Amino acid sequence: MAWKTMDVEDQRVRFVVLASRAERPFSVLCAEFGISRPTGYLWLERYRQRGVAGLGELSRRPRLSPQQTEPQLEAAVVTARMCFPDWGARKLAVLLSRRGIHLPVTTIHRILLRRGLVRDNDRQRPAVERFERAAPNQLWQMDFKGPLCKGEALGPLSVLDDHSRYLVALEQLDSTGGEQVRERLQQAFTDCGVPEAMLMDHGTPWWGRQAPQGLTRLALWLIRQDVELHFSRIRHPQTQGKVERFHGELQRAAARRGVPSAPAERQGWLDEYRWEHNHLRPHEALAMATPASRWQPSLRRYDPRPPEWQYPEGARVLKLDCDGKIKLGGRHWTVSLALAGERVQLEQIDERVLVFFCRTLIRELDLAKQRSTIVDRCLDAEIS
Repeated sequence: MAWKTMDVEDQRVRFVVLASRAERPFSVLCAEFGISRPTGYLWLERYRQRGVAGLGELSRRPRLSPQQTEPQLEAAVVTARMCFPDWGARKLAVLLSRRGIHLPVTTIHRILLRRGLVRDNDRQRPAVERFERAAPNQLWQMDFKGPLCKGEALGPLSVLDDHSRYLVALEQLDSTGGEQVRERLQQAFTDCGVPEAMLMDHGTPWWGRQAPQGLTRLALWLIRQDVELHFSRIRHPQTQGKVERFHGELQRAAARRGVPSAPAERQGWLDEYRWEHNHLRPHEALAMATPASRWQPSLRRYDPRPPEWQYPEGARVLKLDCDGKIKLGGRHWTVSLALAGERVQLEQIDERVLVFFCRTLIRELDLAKQRSTIVDRCLDAEIS
């Protein structure tokens, strides 16, 4: 019997024909065709019921698939993914559960794979270790994002609360000029209150490479608002891990959804994305809660004309001259030209003098070694 060269259906037809003739014992015939006797009887029965059509290869797919997702549920997953093409299965599971559709994350992921809706760059490695402030508004992270589209020179300004990941501001500005940033921060302070501290990189406009101590007009304005300033270490973007990670999410959303090119429409797109990030998008670092559920406005209200800083009673206070210097120990010490005419507090510890402007430590003067040192305001590198 030429089993390997025959079509399966033809082989079964020949078997049925020979079996019906009863010219040889049934067991011998089955052995010649390389099948068991139960299989032989099965072929005969299928032929009696359906003729030659019954001898074809039947689908091995089960008639019932109790584990298969119902079409309407699968459609809901696809619709959610199309609305938020940069969301993964975990976030989509939370979104669907809010709508009364409860599906395991693995099921959603399989549906996305089956529909070809998962790309290699959708798979992001989670942060190894996270650090966060204990309460909202203890620290805000601020940075400019790179361009969202080709041909642009500047992306939006982002201000993010360290504790809740709440996006305080997301604004497309014309430049990195200090006045524009100050106006946007004034609006944020008015709407959300004033944070205790802010974290930035060594960039414009909050840091001046040519300015002594790096203090710019914007930085001095923040200090007068009683905001403690911190700066990430140079070439350590992980110190600002939360705002950097947000910028990655924003870039993926822009790539998958498209961003309007017109400035007026661009800001509308950013406003919608900010609302989505704060109130709709679940965050894995927050146990899939939204940032808005973890954030509340600061109780420190914004004062556009803050009163002159009051140093502690009995503190040693001196006024800097027009060159930003003070006279101490028989010589003139440079503190900061940006603080010319301002009052600073001196705190002497043995042969060293600490110079404070408001609450911010500016310089350390070593009277014994006749040396003046700029105080490092950098935070240690963090993976956040």
